[in-house]
Amino acid sequence: MSSTNLNDQIKTVLITGGTGLVGSRLNELLSSKGYTVHHLSRNPTQKHYQTFYWDVKKMEIEDEAITSADAIIHLAGAGVSDKRWSDAWKKEIYNSRIDSTRLLKDKVSVLNPNLKHFISASAIGYYGWDSGDTLVDESSEKGDGFLADVVADWEKEVNTFDELNIRTSKVRIGIVLSDEGGALVEMMKPIKFGVGAPLASGNQYMSWIHMDDLCGIFAHILENGKAGTFNGVSPAPATNKEFTKSIATELKKPLWLPNVPKFALRLIVGEMADILVGGNRVSSKKIEDAGFNFKYVALDHALQDLLQ
Repeated sequence: MSSTNLNDQIKTVLITGGTGLVGSRLNELLSSKGYTVHHLSRNPTQKHYQTFYWDVKKMEIEDEAITSADAIIHLAGAGVSDKRWSDAWKKEIYNSRIDSTRLLKDKVSVLNPNLKHFISASAIGYYGWDSGDTLVDESSEKGDGFLADVVADWEKEVNTFDELNIRTSKVRIGIVLSDEGGALVEMMKPIKFGVGAPLASGNQYMSWIHMDDLCGIFAHILENGKAGTFNGVSPAPATNKEFTKSIATELKKPLWLPNVPKFALRLIVGEMADILVGGNRVSSKKIEDAGFNFKYVALDHALQDLLQ
């Protein structure tokens, strides 16, 4: 076990969503620190990490997945931007988070009530689709809209682990920057073809975080036994206009077009346009006060690392 780990009772970490964008990088980081990493899957055939069966829709999970874990990091959930927001997909976004958390809690209560730590992903969508220029933090009130409602109910389910006297933490994740997929790759596509432009006014804030810093936050919370809610964002939110220009500069591409109007985005992606033209300026102070040091504070620094 790494000498930096302050909780030597935690040796085995069960990660849900371990093959996703964040999970794949977090696997590497925790393994490098000496943890044994386990996964869950409906088709447990993975070779790199011991993988156990679960099926959230059937509310089934292999007992050993729970009994062997000292801590659980819960990342699983249907991708918010994977599909157009039909009623069916919105239901999937909601149920995949609520039901999976409930399944884990019910099984832990029976099989491993002495679990040391439960850490769950959450989202800055809690603050609503557009909180303007106001700097929001973990004590700010819940915002309005579909995602805010999803996140609030998701966090309520996570908080039920407190009933078992298990240390519980939530990370409200912002826009994750990775060269492997996600928002950055999608934003780069039109810019690469010379048709990039800011969205709507371009003044809406995008609270971003480099993938390595996000995984570092999860590891920091685990190693230092930090309970509570923490924003997983960099200390320097940028506007959509700044973001678009920075990507274009890094790719050495011009921005010729006028801003993309909201009505056009509505035609393309439907209701999901609200989260593209809205934004949140989110504080990282709490996780910094908890001792976490960001590697990538400036957007330009993060983009240079990912795009060069």
